[in-house]
Amino acid sequence: MKPSRRMILTFGGGALAILTMSVRAGAAPVETVEMRGTARGERVWFAPRGLAVAPGTTLRFVNRDPGNSHTATAYHPAILDRKRRIPAGAQPWDSDFLLPGDEFEITLSVPGVYDYYCQPHEMAGMVGRIVVGQPGDSGWSGPSDDTTEVTPEVLAALPTVEEILANGRVEKEEEK
Repeated sequence: MKPSRRMILTFGGGALAILTMSVRAGAAPVETVEMRGTARGERVWFAPRGLAVAPGTTLRFVNRDPGNSHTATAYHPAILDRKRRIPAGAQPWDSDFLLPGDEFEITLSVPGVYDYYCQPHEMAGMVGRIVVGQPGDSGWSGPSDDTTEVTPEVLAALPTVEEILANGRVEKEEEK
């Protein structure tokens, strides 16, 4: 008996669905951080501004602000000669300017605390903190103790590691 076209398509579709599910099951987790702003542009922020993830998690930064372009930029000497506020062995990143609707991804594998900012909006408090893993993990690097390069307002906008670990994610107060 010769298989019908319908049988071949049914079998092929089922095989494709199984293959897709098994590829997704082995994929690294992805967390989204949105770049947001008010309609008139008087306030801008990352949502969430604090996030706890496992090593190997991919972060997807998405610009959801219809009126501004933003960056997601790690504090690191290799980028604009900033003081390092990410783990020593971690790869620094800079998304470049993302227009509304644009995305950028980075995978964080080194355990520790990663602080990042939006280049044009850092002084408006558009900063965020990612905690990868847990204190005590091999190679863990806690938050930077440098207070000379960032303003007190920027430091105040960063949630504490304890707050992030206790809640998993920290949103901007007015967005809760």
